[in-house]
Amino acid sequence: AFLTYINKNWFKIINSQFITIISWMENILEKESGKRVIKVLNEFDQNLEVLILKSSAKTADDAAFSLNCKVGAIVKSLLLRTENGFILCLVSGDKRCSLNKIKKIINIKDVSMANADEVKSQTGFSIGGVSPIAHLKKTPILIDLSLSRFENVYAAAGHPYSIFKITYEQLIKITKGKEEDIV
Repeated sequence: AFLTYINKNWFKIINSQFITIISWMENILEKESGKRVIKVLNEFDQNLEVLILKSSAKTADDAAFSLNCKVGAIVKSLLLRTENGFILCLVSGDKRCSLNKIKKIINIKDVSMANADEVKSQTGFSIGGVSPIAHLKKTPILIDLSLSRFENVYAAAGHPYSIFKITYEQLIKITKGKEEDIV
């Protein structure tokens, strides 16, 4: 069960037991990172909405459990450090990103996972809530083809308790990401 944030600042309550935590949920949506995501979603498609979960979506398994969906439908946003800067990889929740494949695709020898401070300064999000959109700094994006198995996918919306549902095709368009086999 979860609450749905609707663009006009209304909440659609899916399960009434969560009324007591609406003020906590509103605080999530008032955070600067959440506002950035909502702004980008609204500019792209007014029908897209941020969902606030009753439990953490910090990991793909947690998110899938909260949403009662397949782990593979969860988008993992992984920031990688290269010798030339950073690259964001969007990977299916049930797959692992291959650094060797990424090195070949971008023709760079040194690629590694960014640390928590780098993730925060590059994207504006903390690990566990990294959205594929609304980053502080422009970052090239690779989208793994394995996500195409799903018509709809779920991505972090700037906080470990917030996500948004989007079609795979919309994800490509909103991120301007390049589809590649990176797992």
